[in-house]
Amino acid sequence: MFLAMRELWFARTRFLLMGAVVALISILMVILSGLSSGLVVDGVSALQRTPVQAFAFAEGTKTDSAFSRSVVTEEQADTWRARPDVARAELFGNTIVNAKTGDGVPVDLTLFGVQPGSFLEPAAEEGAPLAGDTDVILSDSARDSGVVVGDSIVIDRLGTQLNVVGFTSDKRTFGHVDVAYLPLSKWQEIHAGVRLGESVPPSAYTEASVVAIEGVNGELPDLTAGDADAGTASKTLEESFDSSPGYSAEMMTMSMITAFLYAISALVVGAFFTIWTVQRSREIAVLRAMGASTGFLLRDALLQAVIVLVGSVTFGVLVGLGLGSGLEGSGMPFVLESGPVLQGAVLLVVLGLLGAALAVVRIVRVDPLAALGENR
Repeated sequence: MFLAMRELWFARTRFLLMGAVVALISILMVILSGLSSGLVVDGVSALQRTPVQAFAFAEGTKTDSAFSRSVVTEEQADTWRARPDVARAELFGNTIVNAKTGDGVPVDLTLFGVQPGSFLEPAAEEGAPLAGDTDVILSDSARDSGVVVGDSIVIDRLGTQLNVVGFTSDKRTFGHVDVAYLPLSKWQEIHAGVRLGESVPPSAYTEASVVAIEGVNGELPDLTAGDADAGTASKTLEESFDSSPGYSAEMMTMSMITAFLYAISALVVGAFFTIWTVQRSREIAVLRAMGASTGFLLRDALLQAVIVLVGSVTFGVLVGLGLGSGLEGSGMPFVLESGPVLQGAVLLVVLGLLGAALAVVRIVRVDPLAALGENR
């Protein structure tokens, strides 16, 4: 008799209302997914695009803002280079600074100090590679500040002038700040706080934030053994994301919000089908009295939940993608990625089905005589 299928039409107003609630939750899921991905891109996209397997920090460096706290030496980099499972190891500088363009426009930059011509230097889509001591290659997103090739950038308080020679092909940010790649020697001078015209202490040219490590054939080296030899504390590339300012707190906040959203979705769907099952107890009792098996009733009820959930989630995701496409490029850290959105949609359906399954289990306990009022 397919009672559940018939109910979808005859009680369509109730199911449409329920579907609207699930669709709204799906829209919110897409928006939260875009915000989470956007925060990741805005926080660590420059690290994501760095061709390394690990970073070696100074031993004992705290996790939060570890790049700015850590100081390693050329000697430690040489120790890493000597290892057979390491293809290349280079000193890598990381410092967030305030600066101004030649026109006096304030800009915030994360300075990545790299050896010119090394595997750490990005290809410039527009302009030229690093050649001069004061050359810098900026993230493509720095164009939004009005910077163009040929402009000069002056570091606040130090007076150091840098010349923009190119832009990367993509957005590269760290700590929500555009990245500027510059020669390691100039980064070392800035990191040492050397003002324009002051002499540079020789020790400044032997230090950097971390050692960037590339394994043989792209494989992760033995970090434990390397740390023991070099006196460092290594992290894989993904683990180093937590060293971006505020990254861990942002991700924990978004994860908690998303978890509550999924829990609310399961509770809402479960509550709806619990009430709905109670209201249709007499109809279920009639089916039981006519010989319908428990398995048939459960499958019929769950199919009803699947249709409502899949239809509502699909509609909500499509609407969310439409709304999200308008948020991309709006200045908000928002990026739509198919993987997280698809994963979220599947979770909404699965958790909704779990809530519905717990609700319709009471079908197993329906007594036809009691439900039909025979006990009276």
